[in-house]
Amino acid sequence: MKVYLTSIGCRLNEAEIATWAREFQLAGHQVTALPAEADALVFNTCAVTAEAARKSRQFVKRLHRQNPNARLIVTGCYASLEPERVTELMGVDLVVSNGEKDALVARVAGEMTTPGMPRMAAEPGAAYVYPGSRTRAFVKVQDGCRNRCTFCIVTVARGEERSRPITEIVDEINALRAAGYQEAVLTGVHLGGYGSDLDESLSSLVRAILGDTDIPRLRLSSLEPWDLPEDFFSLWQSPRLMPHLHLPLQSGSDRILRRMARRYTTGDYARLIARARAAIPDFNLSTDVIVGFPGEDETDWARTVAFVQEIGFGHMHIFTYSPRSGTAAARMPNQVAGEIKRARSRDLHAIAARMKAETLARHAGEVRQVLWEGPGEPLPSGDVRWTGYTENWLRVETIAGPGVLLENRILPVRLLAPLRQPPDRLLGELVE
Repeated sequence: MKVYLTSIGCRLNEAEIATWAREFQLAGHQVTALPAEADALVFNTCAVTAEAARKSRQFVKRLHRQNPNARLIVTGCYASLEPERVTELMGVDLVVSNGEKDALVARVAGEMTTPGMPRMAAEPGAAYVYPGSRTRAFVKVQDGCRNRCTFCIVTVARGEERSRPITEIVDEINALRAAGYQEAVLTGVHLGGYGSDLDESLSSLVRAILGDTDIPRLRLSSLEPWDLPEDFFSLWQSPRLMPHLHLPLQSGSDRILRRMARRYTTGDYARLIARARAAIPDFNLSTDVIVGFPGEDETDWARTVAFVQEIGFGHMHIFTYSPRSGTAAARMPNQVAGEIKRARSRDLHAIAARMKAETLARHAGEVRQVLWEGPGEPLPSGDVRWTGYTENWLRVETIAGPGVLLENRILPVRLLAPLRQPPDRLLGELVE
């Protein structure tokens, strides 16, 4: 059986896709990068916003058009929240809820009429070879969330928190390393809550990975600011733990943070970032901000603008609030008018672009280790444009000759001038 796997939405969805790829291959099936040649299409949906749900529906229809003869399996948050609606979409053969995801591969293989090879036809313990780059692998370490942010539907879609055993995660990362991966990214719905059901913690997991694997680079995906204990930043004594964190702010107004049911104040956040910057050399910080949350007035907005500039972010994900059915925020009074939200979003994007440009310029002239990803289209000269990332998640671009292969190599690079307008990366020069 040939299987095509795809997703939209969060990094956790990507990590699940990668896990299923490995499981399908261990069961003797082939994972393909082309939906048109697949016997089964597996789509991991998103429902974090109403727009994400709409895109999920559109994507289901597009997959069916691309290969109407394939079995179409839909899973993920949107499929869990609105299974009846998903079932009615043209071409859908099977809906798998988030609670049933662990058995997805067995269900798909069992219901397909095309027989696969015997189970464990691949080498026991072999790592998957997922179509695309082997540069960076997303490793799902937990699922579910106990937080109840008023704008979020994911806690409903994902259910209670469940953590994977440390030994299982370590084994997976060792298999990824054996397959050639240079970097592992730990991800989960509530990553900072890892181990609450196992008498473990994210800190103990990171220490085990650093001690029992030799993966050159380890990253952490998004973490809630209230989840980081006092000694957390001591983990960065290991140079293999990358000096970048994504810590969602959501608002710079304490009043709006309370309406969001966020468990910190702006003062708490500022003190946390000060500790991180004092402990982690070359630390780079990115964040999420929601614009136009219900009740956000001009004073709240002014506080947000001032606070994000006070902190200084290397990158910002900016979301214009839209009501999501089933959340407390959707029922709140004083919804912000669309034209006001759009104007505030434009203003904040301009601020974010300026801060990113300042971050890039600050690192110009340094020599950094860059993990290079796949090549771009060859230039008319025959040279090739490559892109990659530094340890602290700065995007770098370089031009190399036609015979130079950089993919999946970690190499020293001198960072030169910021590129593009507004700048989103640095020009790099390979150091001999």
